Amino acid sequence: MARASSGMDLNGQIAALLHDFGAVQKSKQSMWGYKRAASAVLALDEPIASFLKADGTLRKIPNIGPSSTRIILEVLRTGTSATVEEAIAANGQAGDIDGRRDLRGHFLSRAQVLAVLNNGKLTGPRLEDYRGDLQMHSTWSDGSQTLADIVEAGLARGYTFCGVTDHSYGLKIAGGVSMSDLARQHRDIDALNKTYRGRFRLIKGIEANISADGSVDMEPDELRQLELVVAAPHSMLRTTADQTARMVSAATAPGVHILGHPRGRKYESRPGIAADWDQVFKAARRANVAIEIDGDPSRQDIDYDLAARAVAAGCLFALDSDAHSTGELAYSETAIAHARLAGVPTDRIVNCWPVDRLMKWLATRNGR
Repeated sequence: MARASSGMDLNGQIAALLHDFGAVQKSKQSMWGYKRAASAVLALDEPIASFLKADGTLRKIPNIGPSSTRIILEVLRTGTSATVEEAIAANGQAGDIDGRRDLRGHFLSRAQVLAVLNNGKLTGPRLEDYRGDLQMHSTWSDGSQTLADIVEAGLARGYTFCGVTDHSYGLKIAGGVSMSDLARQHRDIDALNKTYRGRFRLIKGIEANISADGSVDMEPDELRQLELVVAAPHSMLRTTADQTARMVSAATAPGVHILGHPRGRKYESRPGIAADWDQVFKAARRANVAIEIDGDPSRQDIDYDLAARAVAAGCLFALDSDAHSTGELAYSETAIAHARLAGVPTDRIVNCWPVDRLMKWLATRNGR
């Protein structure tokens, strides 16, 4: 059976088994069908056991067909899936599957996120403490939301600010914005901020790419044109080589405010950066740079265990959605859940600060 360790609930265990079963299918259609089913289980608001009817059948769940339902019922009845394990053994991919299973630790299902948010015994940030999201992408790079969409969606969620952090020009694969385009974006942001003055503020940001040597892919005078810089790694995410020096350099680079999705891990796909994270966190603390918890369900980076070590180091935190559409703004809730599990003090979370305090911190970090 998929490993039940590393904080995985039953929804997560069943989703993992469906991923495993999909991986050993001969047809791509079947493979994607099981992967869709796995994603549907991970996205459920409730524990999957609550879908079990008195007659032993399962209530209908969108994107879950009869074959996936049989596996789910098998797990609910026996605690495991002989069907999946036998298919893996027959296919000869046990080693590959074990490797995938090792890359699923400390990922929360949506049901777990909601349970954590509603658990009054936990400390740390509550949804009502969260004032704004500081990593997201618009139509200016690889997002589908306009700047106006971000403002309206933010207001609907009760936010008072959001940081627009489209990719920097060095990351061409993600539609990185040129400096001339960034200047035009800033004029649009100024116009929106004038319209919504007193209600909402859009912050002029960028997601800068961390190079192999730990520098960011923008010049110092370019960084000074921005109010917010999230520095994040997008390369060397599968190597086992130690990259402590790279990440310490990024965490202390002039003009950087937030170390974004620091590990660069992805669910069952890549482990992310290997580093002495305690050293990285100490460096970030000295530089007054925030450590991000990225709430994208496939990232959840850093996770609650690693975040607890950053708490012990005295770090500031940013809890962000990494949204590419307005619907994905809800991903911030996953970041908040990890922060609650880690016991992050609310006052150390920059998203929970009043906008004036936030802007003062941003200005201090970029030398303004």
